[in-house]
Amino acid sequence: MDSNTMGHPSIVAFTQGDVTGDRVIDQVYLTGTKTPESPFTQNITLHIKNGKTGITTSIQLRDNVGYNPSLFLGDFTGNGVDEILIGINTGGSGGVMIYYIVSFIGSKAQLLFDYNMYNHQYQYDVTYLNNYKVKVVSKANHEKYIIDLTTKGPEYLNEIYDKNGKLKSPITGFVDPLSGLYPVDFDSNKVFELLAYQKIAGRYHADSLGYMLNTLSWKENRFILQTQYLAIF
Repeated sequence: MDSNTMGHPSIVAFTQGDVTGDRVIDQVYLTGTKTPESPFTQNITLHIKNGKTGITTSIQLRDNVGYNPSLFLGDFTGNGVDEILIGINTGGSGGVMIYYIVSFIGSKAQLLFDYNMYNHQYQYDVTYLNNYKVKVVSKANHEKYIIDLTTKGPEYLNEIYDKNGKLKSPITGFVDPLSGLYPVDFDSNKVFELLAYQKIAGRYHADSLGYMLNTLSWKENRFILQTQYLAIF
């Protein structure tokens, strides 16, 4: 596409706070190139204008296209300085999201959270069992969960089980990549933890069985798994 059809970069999200650690408020914003008559945005780029020096630093994001880019500033590491949480909706099925957390202490950018690494680290096996149950195994921490399918109703169950509750054929489900990453200060100490949502699906995408909820907290140099829940409707 030529530049005339694509338009020019514009500010698509803006916030401010001290991200450099010098106690002076900085301006943090995302720019992107919007598609005409569509919320689709390309070349989403992070910019930080240092409140003390006036110098603006631009940071390229590896995955930088999507919808409704957003910014949140908060202290995730406990160092008393805000980090930058970036969220971008991919527009794909299941509401899959792109998330990055960037630290900018001393005007030096460092990636603290990458949604791709999270999705690679938190994988699951979803297996239908006899007697109207589904087993979900979280590989990262070797935890096992059982979902009761009887709430799905007879029409759903009769498609996949015989009258004795035996599976007519083997079925495996799947767990989506990250669809929500929410900053929550669980222990009210002004340091945010992360609450991560991943949808559990059965035979197909709309066959929703619930969500995996992982709470992550910063320890030394990375986010680690603090608690894990399986949530059903």
